Amino acid sequence: QLQASGGGLVQAGGSLRLSCAASTRTFRSYIMAWFRRAPGKERERVASINWSGTIPYYADSVKGRFTISRDNAEKMVSLQMNSLKPEDTAVYFCAAVLIGKSWTSPDYWGQGTQVTVSS
Repeated sequence: QLQASGGGLVQAGGSLRLSCAASTRTFRSYIMAWFRRAPGKERERVASINWSGTIPYYADSVKGRFTISRDNAEKMVSLQMNSLKPEDTAVYFCAAVLIGKSWTSPDYWGQGTQVTVSS
């Protein structure tokens, strides 16, 4: 249902753009998010965005550096990551949850894409 792409290896200070394509016909019914899991750390919700794309959420660790956006016509959600730091190294997952539900149990997960930031 969710297909993520765009990870890779980048030097500190660089940029990457992650994309996630959804196959559901009811894409607008879902709040979309990006999570990440770094080795030895808990999974973290990095950013999320409401159905219309007008209300983003960012974790404090990425505010001012990451930008989440969505295109409902294309059924895509993206994460532009700038000024990357080594501590951003993680596997990144896109996720979807129906409007009104909690992020404790997303309805769909993407397969994960590795982001590695070298110092």
